[in-house]
Amino acid sequence: MNLKRERIAGERGATGATGATGAQEAGRRADGGATRGGGASRRRGPELENAILDAAWDVLVEHGYPGFTYEAVAARAGTSRPVLYRRWPQREDLLLATLTKFWQPIAVPDTGSLRDDAISFLRNAHAGRAHMITMMSVQLVDYFRDTSTSFSELREALLTPGRATAFEIIVGRAVDRGELPDVPRSSRVVNLPFDLLRHDMLLTMRAVSDESIVEIVDEVWLPLLGVPGTQSASPPPAPPA
Repeated sequence: MNLKRERIAGERGATGATGATGAQEAGRRADGGATRGGGASRRRGPELENAILDAAWDVLVEHGYPGFTYEAVAARAGTSRPVLYRRWPQREDLLLATLTKFWQPIAVPDTGSLRDDAISFLRNAHAGRAHMITMMSVQLVDYFRDTSTSFSELREALLTPGRATAFEIIVGRAVDRGELPDVPRSSRVVNLPFDLLRHDMLLTMRAVSDESIVEIVDEVWLPLLGVPGTQSASPPPAPPA
């Protein structure tokens, strides 16, 4: 009888150990961890979040908004859906976090010239945002329809609240230098160059030529500001090779 009780106790101990190991393994999977060589590697905090957002971006680019699901992102990131739900309760929350990570700010040049600042910034914006804007306009069609929102509203959500736009900064510097008079100007006029660049990118789904960028500044924007275009301005800096 003693031997029987000892055998049962041993079996229970083994079962308990197995159950504890299974629970620990499930916990590691839920946290996006991986087990290699008997040891656990657990991703936490920023490391895990970055891995999830990188995976979410890949899913969005490859499958668009219809394929942008918790299941697809969790599988790509090697984690579980509850991990995603805890951080982003709604799919729109996950989408916004993903786009925010990859919507990198564009440096505002300070060349000492209103015209050169404007042209240089448009070139930088085209180089840094053309792919992003084109991708969003194509892959997020279903998102805009489902949420009854627009690209403009999404862009506003990605911008830092209260932060001046690039062309507000450019115009402000020109006023400080005395290139422009210090008078009220509408936001539509001030930000027109970038709006026109974005319009061309979305309309053609192709790269905007450098000639078009210069034309936006010289033939549209500067005259609206009351500044002559190419007649008195120096040639703009050549784009990088």
